Amino acid sequence: MRILVDGDACPVKEDIVAIAQEKDLEVIFVVSTASYFNRGWNVKQIIVDSLPQAVDIAIVNRVESGDVVVTQDYGLAALVLGKKGKAISPRGYFFNDDNIDRLLQRRHIHHEARKAGVRIKGPRKRSEKDRARFRKNFQYLLDECLRK
Repeated sequence: MRILVDGDACPVKEDIVAIAQEKDLEVIFVVSTASYFNRGWNVKQIIVDSLPQAVDIAIVNRVESGDVVVTQDYGLAALVLGKKGKAISPRGYFFNDDNIDRLLQRRHIHHEARKAGVRIKGPRKRSEKDRARFRKNFQYLLDECLRK
């Protein structure tokens, strides 16, 4: 089991690394050339072009059954689930077969509304509560995967 991270604009990088190190799990950050970072962590980074969807494609091409992916992208999460991986958002929400269709439909509806000129509010500002939820649920997800 590995942890793959959609590293472009991921706000919980430090938490992912800390928790993964406690559990001795491999972490792979996939980032575009525009978002490359070097924090001195002992993690693998895969750097891809800054073309749209390049990070998502690189993750989908690498994810295997049982891997855990951290992403905010519903489309990527759906592809990960299709490959029998697990997906969690940086806010600590699980993506699963029970909610992914609804999330994708909502994304489509919002996209169509924006095309029609409707103003759609963006996500609310991240809070400490979001970070705590991520840490708790990420640890839970990893523990569940390690038990199998």
